[in-house]
Amino acid sequence: MNNGWKTKTLEEVCQFSNGLWKGEKPPFVNVGVIRNTNFTKEGTLDDSDISYLDVEAKKLEKRRLQFGDIILEKSGGGPKQPVGRVVLFDKEVGDFSFSNFTAALRVLNPQELDFRFVHKFLHWTYLSGVTEGMQSHSTGIRNLDGDAYKSIKISFPLFSEQQRIVGILDEAFEGIATAKANTKKNLRNAHAIFERYRQSIFTQRGPGWVEKTLGDVAEFKNGLNFTRGSKGQTLPIVGVSDFQSNSIAPIDELQTVTVDGKLADDYAIRRDDILTVRSNGSKALVGRCMLVPEVREAISYSGFIIRIRFNTREICPRFLLHFMKSSDTRDRLSRDGGGANISNINQGKLSALPISLPSFSKQEALANDLDTIDVETQRLETIYQSKLTVLDELKKSLLHQAFTGQL
Repeated sequence: MNNGWKTKTLEEVCQFSNGLWKGEKPPFVNVGVIRNTNFTKEGTLDDSDISYLDVEAKKLEKRRLQFGDIILEKSGGGPKQPVGRVVLFDKEVGDFSFSNFTAALRVLNPQELDFRFVHKFLHWTYLSGVTEGMQSHSTGIRNLDGDAYKSIKISFPLFSEQQRIVGILDEAFEGIATAKANTKKNLRNAHAIFERYRQSIFTQRGPGWVEKTLGDVAEFKNGLNFTRGSKGQTLPIVGVSDFQSNSIAPIDELQTVTVDGKLADDYAIRRDDILTVRSNGSKALVGRCMLVPEVREAISYSGFIIRIRFNTREICPRFLLHFMKSSDTRDRLSRDGGGANISNINQGKLSALPISLPSFSKQEALANDLDTIDVETQRLETIYQSKLTVLDELKKSLLHQAFTGQL
């Protein structure tokens, strides 16, 4: 740490205020209330969906946000997201407060400490994992230990030096944000180009293609139901959580379950079966598909999945997999007749799905082309994701240098 820097606790340099509950006693005032959903990973305020609520005028007076306040997420989080995120309130017009899941910090002496410096320090504190050790769990919600947080020590130089550091970080972060935005755009473009090509194959078709329904070439079976009390054979099982973005079922990474009795042959998956999600709380997962590779043991699939098995050798399973994963097919499966998204599909809907098929050799050739492009798209995705990781690490490194007197 550089000489001349002061060190104090957050409680010594900031006023802490707890968030606002919805009003119960009039008179009421309608104000914008900052919630956890308005926090971004970058430590900035997303005001695209600020909730406007009627709150008690009396309670608002002590919780009215002002420019330069720092809002702290003290409850919430998620399985992979600890609480402790911070955002800077940078609005100078309008009435705003903050929810009971948050708290607000206000610098006590603006001549001694720049609120922007404090905000970036607290953002670095969160990214460094400090708040991970300051939280407890209650009914699935993470709660921040307020006393421990207030005891965090912040070291800071003279005010002019704080401003210099903030200026350097702002300029660097702007460049990092631009680079991340371009990388994410490239990632989206790679996926879009592949999907447009795949969709063109199934919409443009060609001479000799035959119109059928999926039910003409395949048979279907819903998956296996079991309970924790089931007693019988223990075996690996494909569940909805195994789909994600996979195209091939990860049969070597499956969880095992115990089913009632011995697994019936018609519940065992075979090579070249296609599995599709038939029901899930997340509508985005319904209709996702995976192809089953070589199977060397008894493996089944859960009751939230439908197995598609082809009853003719005139079908190339990899070609049908791409058809099932194409945007037009996914849209057909995920919507009802009125155009609304649905959370389940059934065998009848799958059976009636119209498909166009070229010769078997043509199916194989097209599947090979699609597989090649898909692999290249995934390679690009890996590169872009790696670049995003590098940019995040660069940001953390700059923050570390800033608050250890090395910038």
